[in-house]
Amino acid sequence: MAAAAAAESGTPREEDGLGGEAATPQPQAPTNAPGARLSRLPLARVKALVKADPDVTLAGQEAIFILARAAELFVETIAKDAYCCAQQGKRKTLQRRDLDNAIEAVDEFAFLEGTLD
Repeated sequence: MAAAAAAESGTPREEDGLGGEAATPQPQAPTNAPGARLSRLPLARVKALVKADPDVTLAGQEAIFILARAAELFVETIAKDAYCCAQQGKRKTLQRRDLDNAIEAVDEFAFLEGTLD
């Protein structure tokens, strides 16, 4: 009711933000439209990888989705950092040495040192 009164009086509401600007719409999950996917990785493959671990007995669909999304974000992050290394070498094509340089340059990737050897 207060929001309606604020709208009629011309005063900005809290959700409008500073200066009375309209609030930015929150991103919404895609609907069940044909071809709409929440994950780029095939969830069946991710589930198969999870099930291959002998320590895992049960894995729900939400857990599989979260693992797939985390993997996507990880690959995206390391690819962007490796691309920056390629750009420093005035190249557009990623090479193995770009991944090595990204792993060495970013502390978060320290656990990967020596894995590409």
